[in-house]
Amino acid sequence: MKISKHGDYLVKLTFLGMMNCYLVREDDGFTLIDAAIEGRAQDIIKAAQSLGQPIKRIVLTHAHMDHVGSLDELHEALPEAEVMISARDARFLSGDRSLDADEPVDKLRGGYVVRKTHPSRLLHEGDRIGSLEVIATPGHTPGHAAFLDVRDRTVIAGDAFQTMASVAVSGTFVLLFPLVAFATWHKPSALASARKLRALEPSRLAVGHGRVLEQPLAKMDSAIATLARELEQKEQAQTAASGTR
Repeated sequence: MKISKHGDYLVKLTFLGMMNCYLVREDDGFTLIDAAIEGRAQDIIKAAQSLGQPIKRIVLTHAHMDHVGSLDELHEALPEAEVMISARDARFLSGDRSLDADEPVDKLRGGYVVRKTHPSRLLHEGDRIGSLEVIATPGHTPGHAAFLDVRDRTVIAGDAFQTMASVAVSGTFVLLFPLVAFATWHKPSALASARKLRALEPSRLAVGHGRVLEQPLAKMDSAIATLARELEQKEQAQTAASGTR
C-alpha cells in the first residue's frame, strides 16, 4: 500500500499500484471513501492510525467489488463507523441486480458482490457528509456517486473518470487499463455525469484508478470530448445502417 497526501484534507491509499481509496480529514476524524478489495481492512485502519485520526465514516462511491471488498472486515473492526452508499447502489450489496423502469436498459457490468454489512445511511443527490457534498453520477453503475469537498473543491469521482494509463471518462476504452470501460453499465449516462462533474470546476480530481490530478479541467474536457465523439460516431453508424434496411 502506498500513502500520498493531496492538499490539506485528502489522503490517497493505493493498492497493487492501481486501486485507490481515500481518507478525507474532518475535525472529528476521517471519512473513508471506498473499501478496496477484500483483505485490506487492517491496512486501511493502520494508515488512518499513522495519520493520527480514527475512521468515523465509510462512504462508498459504488458497489463494485474493488470498491466494497473490505467493507465487512472494516465494519467488524469499526462497528461505530457510519456506513453510507447511494440508495440505488445499496441494492446491489444485498444481491438485487434489477433495473428500475426509468433506467436505460443495458447490461450491468463489473463485479458485484453481496456484503453482510447494511448501510446505516442511504445517500441522495445534494446530501452532506461533513465537508462532502453528494453528487449523483450514474453511468459506471446506476447509482454511482461522487463527492465534492466544499472546502477546496476536490472531487472524489470514484470510477466516473480514470487517470490510469490515460485520463478518460468511464466507458472509454483505454488499451493499457481497460477495466473501468469493461465494467461500465451505460456510456451515455457516464458522459452526462462527467459533464456534470466538469461543471463543478474542481480544483483537484481524485479517482478510483490512477493518479490524482491537480487543476484537472483541461484533461477532463479532452476526456469528455473523446467519449462524446465515440457516441456520436456510433449514433451516426446506427442511423446509416437503419437507412439501408
